[in-house]
Amino acid sequence: MKAALVQLCSGDDPAANLPVTVALIEQAVAAGAEFVLTPEVTNCVSSSRARQMEVLRPEGEDITLAALRDLAAARGIWLLIGSLALKTTDPGGRFANRSFLIGSDGNIRARYDKIHMFDVTISASESYRESAGYRPGAQAVLADMPCGPLGMTICYDVRFAHLYRNLGRAGARILTVPSAFSPVTGAAHWETLLRSRAIETGAYVLAPAQTGTHAASNGTPRRTYGHSLAVSPWGEVLADGGTDPGVSYVDLDMAEVAQARRRIPALMHDAPYGGP
Repeated sequence: MKAALVQLCSGDDPAANLPVTVALIEQAVAAGAEFVLTPEVTNCVSSSRARQMEVLRPEGEDITLAALRDLAAARGIWLLIGSLALKTTDPGGRFANRSFLIGSDGNIRARYDKIHMFDVTISASESYRESAGYRPGAQAVLADMPCGPLGMTICYDVRFAHLYRNLGRAGARILTVPSAFSPVTGAAHWETLLRSRAIETGAYVLAPAQTGTHAASNGTPRRTYGHSLAVSPWGEVLADGGTDPGVSYVDLDMAEVAQARRRIPALMHDAPYGGP
């Protein structure tokens, strides 16, 4: 299966972001992609809670979800919408950071709400409190695709290896990590973390990313690292999207998953231990 990782520089206007996203997906389809993946918060990148309250919508009213479902059906592709920022019924008014797997018929095959919230202080001038604006999910998700089971995760989840091990042991052959990674932590950790998750599980890791400085009509513009990566089950980087918006391609061969897991069957070697 030919997969395409779409790299975006989404701003804080979902209506303006949508035609850019559609054009890059169409580009991927024209190149023969059967499975297309977009990054975290495909519909809206914003650091302003007020702006998010203004432009975000519930799942059933989100224009990006509706348009991309129609596009997947029209083009007959599988589509991972890396995530959408969505309004919810949370009593505190927090949003959902939700990933969608769309089938080639346009139907939603799986949903995953980001479990681990990015609450960090990187430096005196850069800190994030994702849990203030987003409610965390509580359920790991394994979804069926024509090429085999797919484990859905989002961005900061990548630092929690047990989630990926559980997905791998449950049968995931592909792990998705759509992201909007900080430039500082991206330069230090992005490739190492993604390669580690692939090596530990013997699965493909596909990580479409946001990149650049994101247009903001309200609040401080966010910056993200880019470098969408596709990593083989043996831990090799198969595609790197660099720092410009665009599309990267990779051919997925499930025989490579089987071979990696035969060579080092670490998923089957858990041993009981006590402590600490």
